[in-house]
Amino acid sequence: MLHIDNLGKTYSNGVQALQGVNLNISTGMFGLLGPNGAGKSSLMRTLATLQDPDQGRATFAGIDVVENKNQLRRQLGYLPQYFGVYPKISPAEMLNHLAVLKGIRGARERKALVRHLLEQVNLWQVRHKALDTFSGGMKQRFGIAQALIGNPRLIIVDEPTAGLDPKERKRFHDLLSELSEEAVVILSTHIVDDVADLCANMAIMGNGKILKQGDTDTVIGEMADCVWRCQVDKQQMPRLAAEHDVIRSHLCRGKVEVHVRSAVSPGTEFTPIPGDLEDVYFAILKANNIDNEA
Repeated sequence: MLHIDNLGKTYSNGVQALQGVNLNISTGMFGLLGPNGAGKSSLMRTLATLQDPDQGRATFAGIDVVENKNQLRRQLGYLPQYFGVYPKISPAEMLNHLAVLKGIRGARERKALVRHLLEQVNLWQVRHKALDTFSGGMKQRFGIAQALIGNPRLIIVDEPTAGLDPKERKRFHDLLSELSEEAVVILSTHIVDDVADLCANMAIMGNGKILKQGDTDTVIGEMADCVWRCQVDKQQMPRLAAEHDVIRSHLCRGKVEVHVRSAVSPGTEFTPIPGDLEDVYFAILKANNIDNEA
């Protein structure tokens, strides 16, 4: 169990990245949703022992994240949003080196581990190529592999599906789901579908605060029977925005598809639809005056 109690972090430029964050996360997949600048990466960096909070504390399985960094790191797998690699080294060599740093001393054990990890992320066939020849998606898959060294019990992945094609994204989803059966896996992302598909529990973050948290199905259920959809020309959008509680809108085949929240029918041009997690997400950002495009 990961306990996060009143975490706060303000950077030297005055930005309050974390403001009284409280979460309890048990074994399984936990989704952390939020736009860019919400504070997700700051929270992940704090939990990964890369920075200290200004206030509050976090513990994992009784280990204090700030006071016992090395002990926590032995149980941690971390894939940051951006990570660097030694460009001229191969993925097999790099994973072997990282395994040594993780305390895996036996050469035979490391060799088997490296093969297993590279096969998991579909990089075994290119194990001897230099990392600087990899595409962005391949580097992301390598990052996933290094995060899994040492059978971690706490796995933090920050925007992990960036740069992955649909097939690799599906492979990664399956891998995360398997890992979450025995570990706490935190999936930090702005991709709503990733959380809806994978996470039984979740939170929405914005401006350094937790805006909403709970069981994913329950959170989605709060939008039942109150979401309506219509398609209009772009010229009609100012009128709709003035007259209705527009949750979100997007272009669809030359028209603007609009989702409106209302307890009763907002008009004959609207049809009722089941609310989904994306409707919840945009509604909460709007209620907290957070730019949806942030």
